[in-house]
Amino acid sequence: MATHELFHTIHQLSRELTKLINQTLQPFGLYSAQWAVLFVLKEEGSMSQSDLCEYLAVEAPPMTRTIQRLIKQDYVRYTQGADKRVKMIHLTEKAETAYPEWEQAVLSANEKLLAGMPDEKRIVMQTLLASWLGTLKGVSHE
Repeated sequence: MATHELFHTIHQLSRELTKLINQTLQPFGLYSAQWAVLFVLKEEGSMSQSDLCEYLAVEAPPMTRTIQRLIKQDYVRYTQGADKRVKMIHLTEKAETAYPEWEQAVLSANEKLLAGMPDEKRIVMQTLLASWLGTLKGVSHE
């Protein structure tokens, strides 16, 4: 198989997954980029914008726009970090309250996406993708 076919397929898969998550989150007024930020903050706790950018592999300008939208929706807020030059981003109480409903919608969409795929194939795919991502992140930090 030519590598360009592999990467084209991965790109197309990524676009389809993003489209499905956007459709799933539309009733909540959210998009996949916003969900990614909300998910990371819920799982990892408050973070600086630069840490969010690095974690999600997103450039600063689109991250700033995403965070500003989430602030307007009252889902995140800034607070002063231990280092006064750093602002930390936190989920608001409104986001904490709504999060379980968002998460359930995303989990349901994920299950539909994986319907018919045996558990052993899911495990292999997760292992391969996690390994590849770890390698890529290691390379990007050298």
